[in-house]
Amino acid sequence: MNRLLLAAYPASYRARQGDEVLACLAEAYPGRSWPPPREIAALVRSGVQARARGVAGDPARPWWLDGIHLTGLVLAALALMPYLQDVWHWALRVDPGPHAIAFRHSGWYPWAEGPGTRTRLLPYGLLPLICLAALVRGRVWLALPASAAMVYAGIASGGDTVLFGDEGKAGMGYYGLGTPITSHDPVLSGALFLACATLAACRPGRLRRRSYGLLVPVVLALALAGSLHVTAVSPVFQRGLFVLEVAGLLAAWAATAATGDRRWLIPVAAFAFVRTQAIVARPEWFLQSLPNLIVLLLLVAPLPVLAITAQRRRERALLA
Repeated sequence: MNRLLLAAYPASYRARQGDEVLACLAEAYPGRSWPPPREIAALVRSGVQARARGVAGDPARPWWLDGIHLTGLVLAALALMPYLQDVWHWALRVDPGPHAIAFRHSGWYPWAEGPGTRTRLLPYGLLPLICLAALVRGRVWLALPASAAMVYAGIASGGDTVLFGDEGKAGMGYYGLGTPITSHDPVLSGALFLACATLAACRPGRLRRRSYGLLVPVVLALALAGSLHVTAVSPVFQRGLFVLEVAGLLAAWAATAATGDRRWLIPVAAFAFVRTQAIVARPEWFLQSLPNLIVLLLLVAPLPVLAITAQRRRERALLA
């Protein structure tokens, strides 16, 4: 099981020193399949720092271009989250019944008709999923029309039969640190489209092409949400998403502290802007588990922290 910890390191590092790390772990902790939690945290932190140094040291693309690319990935994942169950049920032709998310045709197959329902041809969640998969592989020519379709779905008005049904998700925010962002709010989809358009205008061939392995957690999340009928209003979903976002912020901080590079500040700023705008625009939808001011501070606080961390790391590098 120790080999799973090596996944935090770049492939080049694993090829050079992977066996040595495994031998050290086996010698230090004989008979154990996993090292102690403190050692696990240290190995993961070291792996993130090694990956960050490799990314920051790559001269093939400017830091801001990679930052915008990361922003597109973050926003596409954020837009997909509420629709995990819906996309899985649509793909496997499963009728979720009372577990369906809040569409007006709740409980019906996406392609079915029934009393009081509005037929749809495709689930809205397919759009951010296509955009996310395309950006992982650096295929902006596919991500750009998908993000444009998201903008269209949010502003278009449908009749009895529409392409994406109710075209959005309604419900409570998650864990008190955000607010629901429906497709009718153009800020998220508009920011994603702007990121994809910028990437398309800046020679897409220069974009980083990441491994298909990054899509494995997405498939697992789809299967988990679909099989357990976990929706965005579930406390389990809310807390799980909160943990993921905290982990993402910690990874961005670790990468910034290791390199002094500012590319990770761009996706964090975009995420904070989208979430803050949603709370300010629709305060009546905000789940009041914490005071609004505290939530806004929690969303905005990572920005100066990352900026100060990057500046201090650069100053230490100049003094060294």
